Amino acid sequence: MNREDIIRMAREAGMELYGLGKDREKFVYYLQEFAALVAAAEREACAKVCEEPGWNAANWCATQIRARGQA
Repeated sequence: MNREDIIRMAREAGMELYGLGKDREKFVYYLQEFAALVAAAEREACAKVCEEPGWNAANWCATQIRARGQA
């Protein structure tokens, strides 16, 4: 997820970015940080589901999901 994706999703969610003047860049920065935290939490939740007992191949999936956050 890049800056443009985050701005697009914010607009889709009804958040208006224009009219913020100088504070717009600061707002977008914090919005990016927030999006990164949300994405990391979702990756971890998905990885934990994959690690449930009985899923040998799923351990590979969990590793791959977590690796996405390192890219």
